[in-house]
Amino acid sequence: MAEPKENVLMEKIVSLCKRRGFIFQSSEIYGGINGFWDYGPLGAELKRNLRDAWWHSMMREREDVVGLDASIIMHPMIWKASGHVDTFADPMSTCKHCKKLIRADQWWPLMCEQQWTQSLAALTEPVTNRFNTGDLLKWAKGRGKQLAPNLALVRNPEVTISWLVQEAEKGKHPADAREFYLYLATEQLGATGFITPCPHCGGELTEPRPFNLMLQTHYGPVATDENIAYLRPETAQAIFVQFKNVFDSSRVKVPFGIGQIGKAFRNEITPRNFTFRSREFEQMELEFFIRPDEAVEALHGSVATVPSQGHPGEPQPNWGWQAWHQYWVEERVRFYENIGLPRATLGFHIQQPNELAHYARATVDILYKFPFSKEEDGEVKGDELEGIAARGDFDLSQHEKFSGKPLGVFDEEVRAAWAKLPDARKQAMREEFIEAKTRTGIDKKKLTPADAAEAARKEADAFFEKLAKGQFVPHVIEPSAGLDRLTLALICNAYSEVTKTDDKGKSETTVVMKFHPRVAPIKVAVLPLLKNKPDLVKKAQAVRDLMRPWMNVFYDDGGSIGRRYARQDEAGTPFCVTIDFDTLGEKPDLLDTVTVRHRDDGRQERLTIGELLNWLLARVR
Repeated sequence: MAEPKENVLMEKIVSLCKRRGFIFQSSEIYGGINGFWDYGPLGAELKRNLRDAWWHSMMREREDVVGLDASIIMHPMIWKASGHVDTFADPMSTCKHCKKLIRADQWWPLMCEQQWTQSLAALTEPVTNRFNTGDLLKWAKGRGKQLAPNLALVRNPEVTISWLVQEAEKGKHPADAREFYLYLATEQLGATGFITPCPHCGGELTEPRPFNLMLQTHYGPVATDENIAYLRPETAQAIFVQFKNVFDSSRVKVPFGIGQIGKAFRNEITPRNFTFRSREFEQMELEFFIRPDEAVEALHGSVATVPSQGHPGEPQPNWGWQAWHQYWVEERVRFYENIGLPRATLGFHIQQPNELAHYARATVDILYKFPFSKEEDGEVKGDELEGIAARGDFDLSQHEKFSGKPLGVFDEEVRAAWAKLPDARKQAMREEFIEAKTRTGIDKKKLTPADAAEAARKEADAFFEKLAKGQFVPHVIEPSAGLDRLTLALICNAYSEVTKTDDKGKSETTVVMKFHPRVAPIKVAVLPLLKNKPDLVKKAQAVRDLMRPWMNVFYDDGGSIGRRYARQDEAGTPFCVTIDFDTLGEKPDLLDTVTVRHRDDGRQERLTIGELLNWLLARVR
């Protein structure tokens, strides 16, 4: 029963983020606003470095991806077409006592974080989940009144404990930690069944009901139903509705991608785990448009298959959706490795058929093992950083249907290849298409077999008629990452503590933020050995000014050199450059040289000022 516990490491990280200016609670002087966060000087630099790294890897290093920067508020019909108006909802429960809203599928993680559940966990025997009624009564009349005033055990301890004793006499005890709290929230099991307690006050929660997560607003001078708009819940839909404009104006050919970074908003019922689940956040999304497999087979005779694990190599003309999907999973892992998140820190969740969205063929979630990630089956699997989904042609087809505007493309190569394809193969491809669509209609759309088959035949007629003319709606592979989650992952991954003991036996523990130099907020600190020596200061400022156009440089002349090193370690600065008397020529052979100190191991080396800039650029880019 020891599952609920304090997360000491996460508390240290949150404290560091405020103390050093990584992340602040929004509107803090007014009491804050839940689910919104501001990034301080170091956090803003870290986040910008991540944006730049993603953009550079997608747009600068590739020839098959172009960028977009779309507006946050778009036509409301976009969200009707995408399904967000009707289906973008989470299950929500309301506490009948304190009236707080709880996302039903997050009830248990929230319970584990509460002080009252942690204190109660100590009153039960591990494994057997048995408890002493005297201890429960004492808790109910003491700490319980302050921590969980609306819990049944606290409101009517004698009544609740009485039926608990009756159950125990029958040999019935809580099966696990979750059920333990259901017992304590229930006064009369026979009359009500188990009651689910509110994590905040212990009161009774209502049955879950759908709660739409989109934040609503209005445009124009008068707020009416005619000018309702929504703050976008994702950046992807803007890419889909601008697909034709980008395709026609950029001289790109399928396969190609459109990427963008931008703000998104979701009215989360219970924002939690620091910045991991917020109401305002940034996404980095790529929509990579590919030919449907039928077009690939017409062109190349077959569709290539690749192993389900490992990188499949450079893209090939005969790749279908499965190969492209695997390719983008591995490309995203490479990106994380290049910014300091080793594969060992990541986890993977392959969504099972019952988890997939109705339009998705496959989805792989890349996970990071945060300090708050829960253990499952004896292993910490992690929480989602990014999802890579094979979305088929759902999005473009939906917007084509709702807008009445064609969003397909013409491919002369496909038209010519289809004309040469044997009729027997065309018919076989059609039957395979109908079989797959029928199965999807039954499994995901819950149609009857007859209705699913009829819908599949109609879809096949329209699809192959267009394909014969070289026309098709591109399919999509979507890598979608959360910038705020990635920022938090890098902060958690960088956090380390170092304890040093001096000659007198006194120990001191300091924090070292081991960011990869590519994303570190400050790339280099310039430190004159003494601030009261004008020549040292002048030379240090000259070195600072030499590097400033190329990277973020911090100048620090306050305190002992050891204290300054410690401050930079805590900020995550990978290199410190010290200007000392040897720099000024006290030892002639060391004139115009500086000491470069490495953050992670404290190693120092001597470099000339002339070679310093190129030496640093090679390591921070």
